[in-house]
Amino acid sequence: MAYINLLPWREAARKERQKNYVMVLALTALLSFLIFFLINMVYNARLEGQAKRNQYLESEIRVLDQRIAEIRNLNETKRSLQQRMTLIEQLQSSRNLGTQVMLEITRIVPAGVYLTQLEKKGSSLLLLGKSESNNRLSNMLREAEQSELLSAPYLEFIEAGRERASLLSDFRMHLKIEGYDALETQAAVSTSTQGGR
Repeated sequence: MAYINLLPWREAARKERQKNYVMVLALTALLSFLIFFLINMVYNARLEGQAKRNQYLESEIRVLDQRIAEIRNLNETKRSLQQRMTLIEQLQSSRNLGTQVMLEITRIVPAGVYLTQLEKKGSSLLLLGKSESNNRLSNMLREAEQSELLSAPYLEFIEAGRERASLLSDFRMHLKIEGYDALETQAAVSTSTQGGR
């Protein structure tokens, strides 16, 4: 028994272990490569899916931007139409303004006061005339202050008549027409918005 040689058996076992080690190493490398490849495929698929979702969202955002622009245009058109309608309503309500002003002037001018000239500039009225007495002009000022259509009466001057025989005094009075400023402002705004388009 002392002459049994175990070296070839050990050498064969060592070669077998080495061969198994290389095979396990190769299988591990192959398995690692497959896992890496699968993970890479999964992430690439996710990235492609996310890119498609991003493209879809961008196209939908473009569509919504167009709709928002259309809505803004419609809102501007609506606002412009509302301004025009408001202006038309105000013009309708004030189309008889000249007649109403003349009627109101005939109401506030007392007997003994005579108008020789009437001028209208914007919302201001200028009355030139003659009066038999200052009391009559005071009554006229009080009536103008109580008027709903006329306001801010201002008597600029009263002077004795230029003719010696005349008992009448010359006067100059300013009045404002109520609500006329707002109407003119609305008309100017509407004209400027229409001109800007």
